[in-house]
Amino acid sequence: MSAGDPGTYGAGTIPRCYRHPDRETYICCQRCGRSICPDCMLDAAVGFQCPDCVKQAAAQAPRVRTTFGGSVTDGSSLVTLVLIAVNVAFFLGARSSPRFAYDMLMIPEEVAQGDLWRMVSSIFLHFKVLHIAMNMIGVWIFGSYLEAALGRWRFLGLYLVAGLVGSAAVYLLAPIGSQTLGASGSVFGLFAAALVLLRHQRRDVTQLLVLLGLNLALTFTVPSISWQGHVGGMAAGLLIGTAFAYAPRRRRLLVHAATMAALTLLCVAVLVVRTAAISP
Repeated sequence: MSAGDPGTYGAGTIPRCYRHPDRETYICCQRCGRSICPDCMLDAAVGFQCPDCVKQAAAQAPRVRTTFGGSVTDGSSLVTLVLIAVNVAFFLGARSSPRFAYDMLMIPEEVAQGDLWRMVSSIFLHFKVLHIAMNMIGVWIFGSYLEAALGRWRFLGLYLVAGLVGSAAVYLLAPIGSQTLGASGSVFGLFAAALVLLRHQRRDVTQLLVLLGLNLALTFTVPSISWQGHVGGMAAGLLIGTAFAYAPRRRRLLVHAATMAALTLLCVAVLVVRTAAISP
């Protein structure tokens, strides 16, 4: 320390906080020895430390990761809640404005004419109360688990890429003149990824398999359901979930990013090929 440091003192002087020189104190940081006032005292394993030492120790500490490589969250399911909020906002927009609903729909002819945003906007769009209620229940159930298991960024990537692949499957396979909407592709992606991760953790997935079977049965028996989006999202979830679960530890970030990038590029390829096929 220099002679002018407010945290130092000589015989007959009263020590003062190094960050607040106007405050007297007799408490010292257990790490660096500088005087600290009550506002600067942070609990440590033994005694108290100053804010600078706590910050330095946090920067040097190894980052804690989940089993699948993501940053450990605080358990708040923040991204899950944001995604639900976005879906609800789109729902309210669609209910209040028919024009908004039409502009956000997945309509192959409009996409071919350049409305590329429909590939993404449609995965947040709902019009019926039951539709959004069922999908948001799925987002909450699987999102809460996956966000904690994968970390926020991997979970968000899974949701968006699964939904995009679902839209690409609709664009490629749905008949001309069809109109589709809903987060079902993303939800099926979350469902499939959770199934893979839970199986990798050697947990019982019997009930999930039964639930998946029931949902697939409904997908192919109810006329108003877009099976293309469901199957596309599920396939993406299986692939991404497998990459998350089984990537080599030292290369998992590369494998995770490459898997989602490859699926995104596949969607771009589908977009180019299908657009060329249906454009006049």
